[in-house]
Order: sequence, then structure tokens, then C-alpha cells
Amino acid sequence: MFALVLIAVVAGALAQRLAGLGFGLLVSPVLVVLLGPFDGVMIINLCGAASSLLILSRVWRHVEWKRYFGLALAALAGVLPGAWLASNVAEAPLEICIGILLIIALLASQRLTRSSWRASGPVPMVSLGFTSGLMNAAAGVGGPAITAYAIATRWEQKSFGATLQPYFVTTGLSSLVIKYVLSGGHVPGLDGWQWLSILAAMVAGIIAGDLLSGKVKPAAVRRIVVAIAYIGAVSTLTKGFIELAAG
Repeated sequence: MFALVLIAVVAGALAQRLAGLGFGLLVSPVLVVLLGPFDGVMIINLCGAASSLLILSRVWRHVEWKRYFGLALAALAGVLPGAWLASNVAEAPLEICIGILLIIALLASQRLTRSSWRASGPVPMVSLGFTSGLMNAAAGVGGPAITAYAIATRWEQKSFGATLQPYFVTTGLSSLVIKYVLSGGHVPGLDGWQWLSILAAMVAGIIAGDLLSGKVKPAAVRRIVVAIAYIGAVSTLTKGFIELAAG
């Protein structure tokens, strides 16, 4: 079972390096199913922030700091209610909520991809940033809402992917700290060797992404990430309904 966690972490870090996002989308369903929604999402928040921090040094010069600060401030407002949901909702209903939120976010971002509408001004930034922060804290998947913002504003991919890295560091760490406080100091029950294995898997994924960078189109990576995310969302939703019926 833990081997599946490591495989998901490698794949998530690889996608994050190539496309700028994808860690939470790929890893969240796997960890939620295997480790439970609260522990799984806490690990995603920590690893997502750590992987983005490692990637940031490679893409620093392309970051749009003005957009980062606007999105990050809006996201921080959403982190608190998302962390409260993660800390107070029972496991089965939380899994169902995570699955539904993920499917809605994926459908919305795909819908915007096919639309010619272009957004501007602070309203899309604040609303989608808030949504991203809430989903990151509750489900570990803040990427789809920010992707929707990027699509709606026609944000150039290189700058978008780079700006996401400090953004995910901010939302991941803030989600982790607030949930730690709200849960009374709860920490996922992993052994030391398991934490080290997750760190090694994350670094391996980033190195693989460095080697493949420029050889694989980010759009192709995003399509694969979205397909896997749909499968994971349905699995998480199904597990939640089964547990709810059995409980």
C-alpha cells in the first residue's frame, strides 16, 4: 500500500515540474483512499509546498510577483474555512465532498478551456483565489481553480507555471499550520523511514521532470493529469459512499 503512495508522489512531483501543477491532483485521491482524508491531505499540503519550494529556484525569474500576492491573499482567506471543514467533518462525508469538489473543479476548468470569454479585473482573482485556498485546505487540490483563472485571463503558460510555485508554498504551509492548530496538534502517523521515503520520491520526481523538461509539452502533461484526477475523484467518491452506507 505504501508503495502506491510513493508512486503517486513521484508522478505528482514530475507533473508539477513539467506543467507547473498536478501534485495535488494526482496524489490527493491516492492518499485520501489509502491514508484517510485528513492525514492524506495534510501530507499533500506538506509535500506540495516542499516540491514547489524545490522547483521555485529553477523558475524564479519567470514569477509574476504582483499576481502572486493578489492570488495568495485571496487564497489565505479561503484556507481557514477549508481547514475547519477538514478538521470537523467525519471521514466518509469528507471523502464524498473531496470527490465532488474535485470533479466540479475539473469540469469548470475544462469548460473555460473551450470558451472564448476573457476575464479581467480583481473579481476573478479574488473569487477563484479564495476557492483555490479553500479546496487546497479541505482536499489538497487548489490547482483547478487557479487553472480556471489562468485560462479565463489567458495567462501565458511559462509565467503561470512559475508563479504557481510560491503560491503553492504559501497555501500548502498555511493549510498545514491551521489544520494542525484546529485539530489539537494532530500529525499523520507515519514512521521516520516513511517520511524519508516520501521526500526521496518527491526529489526523484522533480529530477525526472528536469530531465524531461523541454521534451514533453506541458499541455500533454496537463491532459494526463486531468484524466488521472477524474479516475481518482470517482474512486474517492465511491469509497466515501461505501463507508457511509456501511457506517
